[in-house]
Amino acid sequence: MAEFAQVCDGVIAVDGKQLRHSFDTASGTSALHMVTAWASDQHLVLAQIATDEKSNEITAVPKLLRMLSLEGMIVTADALNCQRETSKQIVEQGGDYVLALKENQPTLYSDVAVFLDDPETEIQDISTTVDGDHGRIETRTAIVSTDIEWLKEDHKWPGLEAIGKIIRVRETPKGTTTETAYYILSRALSAERFGAVARSEWGIENGLHWVLEVVMNEDYLRNRKDNGPYNLAVLRHLALNVIQMDKSKGSKRVKFKRAGWDDRFLASLLMQFRTT
Repeated sequence: MAEFAQVCDGVIAVDGKQLRHSFDTASGTSALHMVTAWASDQHLVLAQIATDEKSNEITAVPKLLRMLSLEGMIVTADALNCQRETSKQIVEQGGDYVLALKENQPTLYSDVAVFLDDPETEIQDISTTVDGDHGRIETRTAIVSTDIEWLKEDHKWPGLEAIGKIIRVRETPKGTTTETAYYILSRALSAERFGAVARSEWGIENGLHWVLEVVMNEDYLRNRKDNGPYNLAVLRHLALNVIQMDKSKGSKRVKFKRAGWDDRFLASLLMQFRTT
């Protein structure tokens, strides 16, 4: 993991996903909830841990993070995991955090939102990016402020060094929508870098969860006995890592099918994964 941090930007996105059909009504077992650590730039699963409820994700994430060396890494997560103890643990393990902030931390959220939304607030850095495809244009504006001694004194949040805001404006033929998200940071990142890291938090949805659901049909699998759902989820993560390391042309869906049909291609995938 230390070598990983040296050769890449070192962003780890943490998020949970429910295996929708893994519940067992007869035995009273709820659907399995997998919490995953995802290397955002490399699109690789680094670790995973299981819980039986999304609410238990808060206690599962610290256990997941203890599986990893966070030295030099930036951990990003959704607002559910914007918790004091999680923030403290990330910093103590030598990492930094960029955590989404919502009303589950009501006073901190209110203070950050009011401060960053105030036109009189002095903003240290701002960056704007524009993307467009399929008739959609998305403009993202990232704002960072480090003038937060008052906030640090009031809340004493572990490791807090900066706060940020992302404004996303989406223009489509059906109209324009605007979303605003707030973040707390343990490192004073540039607005450009902050915007990229915040996007990594959203990227796990497309890079991992979408692939598991659409390409690997995870939500339709009915295995539910004992440790079966967890074991198969780990194997799917491993298989996805193997496919992700292959740089040849072709979609993931095609590569999975080809690996099932062609032993030579399967062997080449495994050799690439072994020597990387």
